[in-house]
Amino acid sequence: MSGGCIALDRILGKLDQYLHRNDYSAARRHLEFWLQEALGAGDSSTELTVRNELMGLYRKLGQESPALEMAEAALERVAALGISSQVGAATTYLNAATVYKAFGRAEEALPLYEKTTEIYEQELEPADPRLAGLYNNMALALVDLGQFDRAEALYGRALGVLAASGGNEPEMAITHLNLANLAEAKLDLEEGWEDIEGNLGKARELLEGYGKWDGNYAFVCEKCASVYGYYGFTDYANTLSERSRRIYEGT
Repeated sequence: MSGGCIALDRILGKLDQYLHRNDYSAARRHLEFWLQEALGAGDSSTELTVRNELMGLYRKLGQESPALEMAEAALERVAALGISSQVGAATTYLNAATVYKAFGRAEEALPLYEKTTEIYEQELEPADPRLAGLYNNMALALVDLGQFDRAEALYGRALGVLAASGGNEPEMAITHLNLANLAEAKLDLEEGWEDIEGNLGKARELLEGYGKWDGNYAFVCEKCASVYGYYGFTDYANTLSERSRRIYEGT
């Protein structure tokens, strides 16, 4: 892979600043500018990284066409570069799969998740948090496809990885909320309520026990708030939403 002529750490550092402020419009402009710069400079490494960031941002913004187009372009770039068995390629497969899943294409996502699994499990350490991200996202697709037992096993593996690597309480909380949603999908709301309530309680303990209130924590609180609201825990949903707002605003 050619490249390295653009200071990627500066690009990602500025991106983090925008995301910490929840300024997605500025983040999009920033990434789109640097994609054109990377293309003009022939910097393949930066181009692929920026494409990965952009597809994730478009997904968060609910912009289906740009997200799908960026995912397809990134996959084509991986193939053209001849790096299909490397960790960087697997990360692109994972990001593209997550885009497909987000827009109702779980069947298309699953083979990409499986390719990512093959590479990650061979190349990464067992406690690498990237494995947990893979297992969580793949499980979500499996729930959509009705493969509940397989999804539950992956959530368990994700929790094991996160616990082993330490400092991942927000991500563990999200996994427990995913397990709550799985219980509802598998058993329905009434039959699955005991499991749902138990996982909601575990997620709350993890969120309240975490001491690093940064942009990632704000994002997780915002994401979790909607789940608590859905299950009728309105007061705690409001607490998380307000906490997220205050972190983003720096108050």
